[in-house]
Amino acid sequence: MQIFIYIMIFAFGLVLGSFFNVIGYRVPKHESIVFPASHCPKCKHKLKTLDLIPVFSYLFLGGKCRYCKKKISVIYPIIELLTAFLYVLSYYLYGPTINFLISITFSSVVAITIASDIRYMVIDDWVLIIGGLIILVLGYIDGGLPKVGDLLLNAGISFAMILIIKIAADYSFKKEAMGGGDVKLMTLIGALVTYKMSIIVLCLSAFIAFPYAIYIYFSKDEHLLPLGPFLCISGLIIFFLGLGFDDLMMIMAK
Repeated sequence: MQIFIYIMIFAFGLVLGSFFNVIGYRVPKHESIVFPASHCPKCKHKLKTLDLIPVFSYLFLGGKCRYCKKKISVIYPIIELLTAFLYVLSYYLYGPTINFLISITFSSVVAITIASDIRYMVIDDWVLIIGGLIILVLGYIDGGLPKVGDLLLNAGISFAMILIIKIAADYSFKKEAMGGGDVKLMTLIGALVTYKMSIIVLCLSAFIAFPYAIYIYFSKDEHLLPLGPFLCISGLIIFFLGLGFDDLMMIMAK
């Protein structure tokens, strides 16, 4: 029975991951997520049901459009598999609880953010706002006003700290070192992992992004790095590990 639940959650994650790809692809371009129907971004041909099976269609078609034979971005199956994996991990860690719903809400925001930031270097405000509101509602159901107050307090302090870091970095590098979307994303992450750990998330993201930053610097003319995906990855690591700041200090002291 438990295996069946995991299979269903994984399948559900794949389907939603496919939908998150649509959101990440269309919303930054101010396009409807409903109309027109799913189509190839290259030749605009309407896709059939067999073309839309998450992951499997990509593998079956060899990563190419059935109609124009142009390559399909590998981002599509990656987001689908990532969403499915995070949903299963969330259920494994939290079971059928409010924390499970909070976790998959955060995972959904992460999937959409990665999909849009990699493509366009855009983190949509509405994705963060809707995700944040859902988390607040779930927090209220779980712990009432004290839980909501705790989430808002951590979000507010995280926002102030990251904004100060952004202003200082922009001034030091004489250009925008961190986008406004990254600051808002860190606000949501800080609400979930606490404001103290939000700084750890930021530092960890810089460490994870460093190899890719080196690659961009030496291989591309424009040295632009989408920071959002790395913030998401480091945020997920801290969130799922459940480490508090005091726990981290004790580990480092040993």
